Amino acid sequence: MSEGQRSEPFPHPPGVVAGRRGRARRSYELLTCGWRGHALVGTDAAELAQEDHVYARESGGLRWHRCLRCDTWIPHPKPDPATHPRAPRREEIELPLRGKPLRDKIVLRVIAVDRALHFVILGLLAIGLFLFAAHRADLRGTFFRLVTDLQGGVGGGPIQTSETGIVHELDRLFTLKTASLDRIGVVVAAYALLEGVEAVGLWLQKRWAEYLTFIATTALLPLEVYELSNRVSWFKLFAFVLNVAVVVYLIYAKRLFGVRGGARVDEREREQALGWGAIDRATPPTGSLPLASGATAGPVGPHAQA
Repeated sequence: MSEGQRSEPFPHPPGVVAGRRGRARRSYELLTCGWRGHALVGTDAAELAQEDHVYARESGGLRWHRCLRCDTWIPHPKPDPATHPRAPRREEIELPLRGKPLRDKIVLRVIAVDRALHFVILGLLAIGLFLFAAHRADLRGTFFRLVTDLQGGVGGGPIQTSETGIVHELDRLFTLKTASLDRIGVVVAAYALLEGVEAVGLWLQKRWAEYLTFIATTALLPLEVYELSNRVSWFKLFAFVLNVAVVVYLIYAKRLFGVRGGARVDEREREQALGWGAIDRATPPTGSLPLASGATAGPVGPHAQA
């Protein structure tokens, strides 16, 4: 559509107006719509009623449908043929998440994926420790034969290991007793289980999982600082920054332990971002795109949400 065509019979599509200063960009909504598509309703309706102006308007033979997630208005031709007489009523529409509830869902699930990866890695490490402890004697002989071959001491040369590197770490591992290896394996397995519980709880957006994740992550920060003081690596630094970000998000954005009003304020903000009240508050004036004359209400049809 050219600029001239768009100026008649309306100067701009609905919602494309000078916004208020400081209005936050709907990055999480746009991200979700880019991944799953816009949440449009009434695209298959033959007629639009006056009460449909919140999510669908038409003028000059062109319809504009509003995404109920990101508030973007999308031009859409009239259906030919239409499969429903009119757009669904409000009570028939399942509203998508938006605002704070959508942000929390995305961030918590990203953290849940991170914890799930920890669960898999630590679980495999625990299994490896138990298997190593069970076959320690056999593996010890194989290890020293390989080190001897690598050092060119097949004829009986002495075995030497450096003070750093994987060979040195394996040599230290073989000096541990079987009982010690079993205890380490139990600790690693327990921590893997903890990470798995965190992952499931965060994925389901449970409040107890947020507290559990905060306590478990905070408890490990001193150890990470100690590790960084001994030897800095990009991996350690990235893990430390990531865990600090998780702690800050949980204590500040999720208001744990009563911070910034606590759970009551958090729940009130979620309620304000959900429902038709939030949709109505973000709806542009009807005059920005008048409905076509003759749009009347018809029988209610089933809801078809994009």
